[in-house]
Amino acid sequence: MNAENAKAQMRKGVLELCILSILSRGDSYTTDLINQLKNEEMLVVEGTLYPLLTRQKNAGLLSYRWEESPQGPPRKYYALTPQGEEYLKQLEEGWDKLVKTVNAIRLNG
Repeated sequence: MNAENAKAQMRKGVLELCILSILSRGDSYTTDLINQLKNEEMLVVEGTLYPLLTRQKNAGLLSYRWEESPQGPPRKYYALTPQGEEYLKQLEEGWDKLVKTVNAIRLNG
């Protein structure tokens, strides 16, 4: 068994929650999302992030707008939709319950 692989799978599993949490604080473009994730040591690459953002947009969780950039091409800014806000709330509740359960098993077992 490879512990690094297991840890990568755990990060991948919570990436959707992390992205929606970041966007709940305000609109963001992809580079900002990646930088915020990396600042918190949640390693992610564009090849992982773009398909996830597209799936979330197609599911009605995100909207986007194009904004001119002073440094190059226009940027696509993502925002949570009301449906995305509700979905995030459900994910947060699920996460809190999961963490509580895992900690109970780890610490009481």
